[in-house]
Amino acid sequence: MEDKTPSAPRVVVDEPLDGRRLVLIDGQDAGVVVSADELRRLLHRAGVMEEDAPLDNPELIEWNGGGSDDWPAAPR
Repeated sequence: MEDKTPSAPRVVVDEPLDGRRLVLIDGQDAGVVVSADELRRLLHRAGVMEEDAPLDNPELIEWNGGGSDDWPAAPR
């Protein structure tokens, strides 16, 4: 019997570019963020996770070019 349980959305956070990080959810562009708090809010609004959930869950988030604590300053 085939398992029809939907898997959790896969989130990819691309490496920093001028302090900004592109976020993809299931391969779709979800936006650009400049901080961990901004990423949490974006993922919460998208229904992917609770706003206070940790960002270091490799089952949910794939980090490219640095991890959840790598947020270079964005240009102003």
